[in-house]
Amino acid sequence: MAKSLVIVESPAKAKTINKLLGGEYVVKASMGHVRDLPERSLGVDVEHGFKPQYVPIKGRSKVLNELQALAAKADTVYLAPDPDREGEAIAWHLREALQAKSPEAKFQRVTYNEITGSAIRKAFSQPGEINQLRVDSQQARRILDRMVGYKVSPTLWRRIQGASSAGRVQSVALRLVCERESSIRSFTPVPYWILGVQAAKRVDPKASFTAKLAKLNGVKAEIKDEALAAQLMDELQRRELRVSDILRKEIRKNAPPPFITSSLQQAASGALGFSPSRTMRIAQKLYEGVDLGHGAASGLITYMRTDSFTIAQEAREQAKEYILREHGPDFLPATPNVYRNRSSAQEAHEAIRPTDPSRAPKALKEILDRDDWRLYDLIWRRFMASQMAPARIAQRTAEIEAVGAGADTFLFRATSSELVFPGFMRVSGLEKRKKEEAENNEGDEVESLPPLEKGEGLDVLEWLNDRKETQPPPRFTEASLVKVLEENGVGRPSTYAQIISTLLDRKYVDREKRTLFPTDLGMKVCDFLLANLDALFDVQFTAGMEEQLDQIEEGRVTWTDMLSAFYDKFQHWMTVLRGPDADVHAVEKMLAALLEVKKWQPPMKRGEKTVYSDEKFVHSIQRQFTEKKRSISSRQQDALVKLLFRYKDQIPGVDELIAELKLEAPVKALPSEPPREETVAKLALLEPITFDPPRKFGKKVYDDREFCESLRNQVNRGRRLSLAQIAYLDKILQKYAAQIPDFGQKMEALGVNTTAEAPQMENLDPLLALFDSVREWRPATKRKGRSWDDREFLASLKEQYAQRSQLSFKQVNALKRLAGTYASQIPGYAERAEDYGLPAPREPQKTAKDDPKE
Repeated sequence: MAKSLVIVESPAKAKTINKLLGGEYVVKASMGHVRDLPERSLGVDVEHGFKPQYVPIKGRSKVLNELQALAAKADTVYLAPDPDREGEAIAWHLREALQAKSPEAKFQRVTYNEITGSAIRKAFSQPGEINQLRVDSQQARRILDRMVGYKVSPTLWRRIQGASSAGRVQSVALRLVCERESSIRSFTPVPYWILGVQAAKRVDPKASFTAKLAKLNGVKAEIKDEALAAQLMDELQRRELRVSDILRKEIRKNAPPPFITSSLQQAASGALGFSPSRTMRIAQKLYEGVDLGHGAASGLITYMRTDSFTIAQEAREQAKEYILREHGPDFLPATPNVYRNRSSAQEAHEAIRPTDPSRAPKALKEILDRDDWRLYDLIWRRFMASQMAPARIAQRTAEIEAVGAGADTFLFRATSSELVFPGFMRVSGLEKRKKEEAENNEGDEVESLPPLEKGEGLDVLEWLNDRKETQPPPRFTEASLVKVLEENGVGRPSTYAQIISTLLDRKYVDREKRTLFPTDLGMKVCDFLLANLDALFDVQFTAGMEEQLDQIEEGRVTWTDMLSAFYDKFQHWMTVLRGPDADVHAVEKMLAALLEVKKWQPPMKRGEKTVYSDEKFVHSIQRQFTEKKRSISSRQQDALVKLLFRYKDQIPGVDELIAELKLEAPVKALPSEPPREETVAKLALLEPITFDPPRKFGKKVYDDREFCESLRNQVNRGRRLSLAQIAYLDKILQKYAAQIPDFGQKMEALGVNTTAEAPQMENLDPLLALFDSVREWRPATKRKGRSWDDREFLASLKEQYAQRSQLSFKQVNALKRLAGTYASQIPGYAERAEDYGLPAPREPQKTAKDDPKE
């Protein structure tokens, strides 16, 4: 009796399904795609309906031959790749490759969202046909990507040294990374001030808490002026605190939806430190099946390339039973949680969930590899949480007035929250995280508020004044780039990880820890593409193409019509990129002249791989001109002109030809400007300096000595420094000011601006002298990995003041607070407090809170 043949993509999947189906089936792996467009040609007949030319993939002949032989013997061939566009296309290519020796009626398509016994048996009991619309959609995507890559990449190679390829979606992702980098580089920080108060009750419990200024004169407090901050701080010194109101409310926090591909990649990055590609590799393993012992193999999660939040009813019921049994009826929502899909989501697909919700992670901890278990635990917790009741959080806000004489009104706020009912947080892990944040005071709220009553007076322990600066947008992480791609409709679940991997492999983007930043090559490639093909690599245009691919799958647009409309635009863009056509008559004459050259210059290597040969270039233009398949561009004509002048000594009658064609010799680049005199003087000042040891941050090493030496070498070669280099050189001069005699005078002569923030007193010597009488200092302590030492802090301020004759506003305030701490050791403190605006004396605390850094 002939056995049925089942074809899947991978050996691991084949092994699991073979065990589930039993001996009546032969299960084989195709190792992914078996056919594709040819590597060295376009492979698309644009003139005849974009007909693709598919060829067997190199190295797959043996696999194809084996599958053809098995298919010929089998009574039925089940095509069982993944349930998405790519899987549908693999099934279609398999049928096309195998039906030469087997009738089409023998082939049936089988789809499933999970690899478990029940799901596989159900799928094979009701096989169907290949979804041709889905195949057409994938085929359109493949042809789009081929046309863009095949046409744009060669232009990129010629224009940008080291560039390797352009891609329809990959280049849009590069654009996002580069535009973010440009925003960071051009960002100008704007200072602002946050005022606050550390307060305490006057009766037990006297635990202190911090409140921030929320409203000034009835409107939101936004202090962007240092003088105003100083004025308000002076006024607050004369105010007292009173509780004006206590606000209470209960917040419902709903459960998050189960994972889809993008959210899984983001969560795995944040919680586990996994890259998107690593997440997908592990998820693929969990999906394809794990041996759980006793010969039983099963997939542990559903298909992991999905953008749908749909959940099978059977899985809902299993989750409900588990939650009821483990946590009780209060943890079930009144009605089942339903999450809305985006319009383009595949409704037939499911969200990523455990195949058996009752299989808790603790039962698998000794079976799975560590990383496999961590990802399964993340998926299981998120799914179970998605089926649970909301959490309830009681929030209490104290509104506090600073009362006293004066026209300004101040309203401070402090908020704390308490988890009343954990709901889904019990499973998701947020309940524990919430408690840790409260204990460590790491959240936006204060860790706790003592019992307060309206109208109650409070003691001021310390008025707080914190100078901040607006921050540039952060660089993308792999996870946040995936999020932005998804939000903009660029790419699909199956492509997110590959997009980022391609950018890294092409060296267009580099990665430091989890942060992505464009390389110099990546910036050059992006600048070129945006300058010449901005419309093609526009985010919204690319998202619109993704929508059209969805419409093909839905049967609303034919794939050939979609490609035809795109190709018309694409041809126009490429024509503009190439520039106007060359003068055919002039090209013909120049080629004839250049073919007289007998001795060509040796080929030159540019970059790691690119080799440029004048001789090969001329012969390639000759073939292009003869074949007349593609016109010669004006840029190619300009290159021929340069070669004509380069080899004129070997070309008879070249002067007459130059005169006839009215050619002009190429203009030589102007010499760069010489180094500035002040730059040479600055570098001379740094020659005797004893530099600090190199500092390592992540993968980068910052070495002041090496940097200055590189600048010195550049100047010695007669090259002028850039403005950015000069700015950094000035920073190094200020860093080592203590080793440069008469630093201030020399900097003034060289035009270096050494002014910092305006000092708060014309002469700070008397204030610094107050500490001369201090003999007993608080012990140095460590907090959050940093050392805090009052004596060292004071010494650093004295050193800075000696060098620059000024301190910043924040440093002066910190100095005054320090004086209040050591008031008992400063003679005549009360009298001097009025002169210098010092705070009331404070008892020394066990930990220092003055931040010694600006």
